[in-house]
Amino acid sequence: MTDTDNRLECLRQYIDEHLLTIPEAFQKRCAYTHLYTVSQNCALLAKRRGQNVELAAMAGMLHDFYTYTTGDASDHAEKGALLARKVLDSLHLTSADETDAICAAIHSHSDKASVHSPFTEILIDADVLSHVLYNPEAPVFPREAARWARLCRELGLDV
Repeated sequence: MTDTDNRLECLRQYIDEHLLTIPEAFQKRCAYTHLYTVSQNCALLAKRRGQNVELAAMAGMLHDFYTYTTGDASDHAEKGALLARKVLDSLHLTSADETDAICAAIHSHSDKASVHSPFTEILIDADVLSHVLYNPEAPVFPREAARWARLCRELGLDV
């Protein structure tokens, strides 16, 4: 299989092309680190939870793409879901049902307090893992503390 046959790699190439245009080095590093980390965390959690690994990794790559490419964090989950749909539709990488699942997860990924579909839960939990593990010495965001504790139990980590 070549990179062009791999949907996740095609999406990564598209995202990389856009992230390269971010002028500030720190923002560019944050974008790459966060999107790739969340994508890999999604793959890990999807594999563990019996969900679609490829689609979960794609959701992770797209979940904050809007914020990093526009610099706008307001309503980023909702706006990000709209942009993700445009990207996926333009690249013709996913079926309508797959696009809907990815966009629904992105739309809800900032709602850390509620319980969502199993697929959406993967993206939310992967985002929390990324936030907490980026700097393990920093305090856990209060809105993510309960999820972090559940993830530690699930993954057999010491809290």
